Amino acid sequence: MKSKLFVLLVFISISGVSQNDSITKVLRFDEYLGYVKKFHPIVKQAELVIDESQAKLMKSRGAFDPKFEVDYNRKKFKGTEYFDKLNGMFKIPTWFGVELKATFEENTGDFLNPEAFVPDDGLYSAGVSVPIARDLLINDRMASLKQAKLFREQAQVDRDILVNNILYEASLVYFKWLQAYNEFKLFENFLNNAELRFRGIQRGSEVGENAQIDVVEARIAVNNRRLGLEQSRVKLIKAALELSNFLWLGDNLPVELQPDVIPDIESESIIDSIFNINQLRDDLVVIDLHPKMLSLDFKRQSLEVDKRLKTNRLLPKIDLEYNFLSETPDIARSFNTAEYKGGLNVSLPLFLRKERGDLKLSKLKLKDTEFEIDATRVNLQNKINALKQELDSYVSQNEITNQMVTDYSRMLEAEERKFQMGESSLFLVNSRESKLIDGQLKAIDIQNKFFSTKAKLFNSLAVNPNL
Repeated sequence: MKSKLFVLLVFISISGVSQNDSITKVLRFDEYLGYVKKFHPIVKQAELVIDESQAKLMKSRGAFDPKFEVDYNRKKFKGTEYFDKLNGMFKIPTWFGVELKATFEENTGDFLNPEAFVPDDGLYSAGVSVPIARDLLINDRMASLKQAKLFREQAQVDRDILVNNILYEASLVYFKWLQAYNEFKLFENFLNNAELRFRGIQRGSEVGENAQIDVVEARIAVNNRRLGLEQSRVKLIKAALELSNFLWLGDNLPVELQPDVIPDIESESIIDSIFNINQLRDDLVVIDLHPKMLSLDFKRQSLEVDKRLKTNRLLPKIDLEYNFLSETPDIARSFNTAEYKGGLNVSLPLFLRKERGDLKLSKLKLKDTEFEIDATRVNLQNKINALKQELDSYVSQNEITNQMVTDYSRMLEAEERKFQMGESSLFLVNSRESKLIDGQLKAIDIQNKFFSTKAKLFNSLAVNPNL
């Protein structure tokens, strides 16, 4: 009971008090979307995309972390020390494939390789390893870091798209709930009218003013309205349960919508501002700034980096290494060019079939993404333009249906006056009322389609709502 009360206090704003002093609780559209955006698990799941991109970026930056390595080997057999070798190294990778290195060697033993002889106190060296062809301008470390940064930017716009999608789905469910509620109230009102008319005709029949057949027809009308009300009640319950799927509180606590909670029937005035589509409905939309286009562009930039890396693989691998040697590293002038250890490593596959194949695949992926960008741009533009025209059409349809409902109401009022004066029949009154009900149901349905189309435009634009 306490949890239900807490839910109502959090989610519901009090809009008024009915005649029997019971409190009417209204769940406003903006309040509803605000809690969906803040607490829905899928929205929280979308935030994990950002966390994943940050983790990948940290992982890529780890390739530039300094490294400390120690290699120790010793062999002793039958009292003879064959060798005792210690090699320590400290490496600092840099951006352009260059590695700075400092090493210490200490080797002893009776059967050392002559090239491993070092002074008794060990030998120090400081040098650099430089790739002068492949891996100089771009390498795996550089490519991974660039792609991780692009993935972080892409993850942010992808997160916005995911959040927009869940808010779009939640909006459709709210509009469906609002439609079911309006239909329920409609049948409720007409049931009251039918019951009032039935009681009047029944009393008129008792005093001889109305025929008994009029009582039967009035009772049929009452039962029809009761049937319509019951069907709309079931529809309202199903819509409310579906809406509950989107209602959550902190700590992943689902919330069940209470039966006495109703939607805001005045939502039309705030939908455009909530969806943030007031200006976008009239202004020209810059498609290239659409989150979907931005996401694809980040993907294209990542593939460009991959293509550069694959192109670089066609170059020969030429690594140049130079190290200054010294017994006394604490004396700076002890490092000189006369004492050094250097080397050159060159390798190149003869046919480069693997490298050329990787490059071709990379170009194909890039081309595929460019085609996707072009197709997406056209699809988005056409979809947005179509939705704008559809909204304009629903504005006209709303005006037409409202006029029809007004005319049906006037026809019903006129028919009721004629019936009271004995110039009409109950059949014609019920017929006029049925036409009015059909007209109002059609108006409610068009209103729902109008709201849903606004939600589709909001989804197509992938904008961030004002919540």
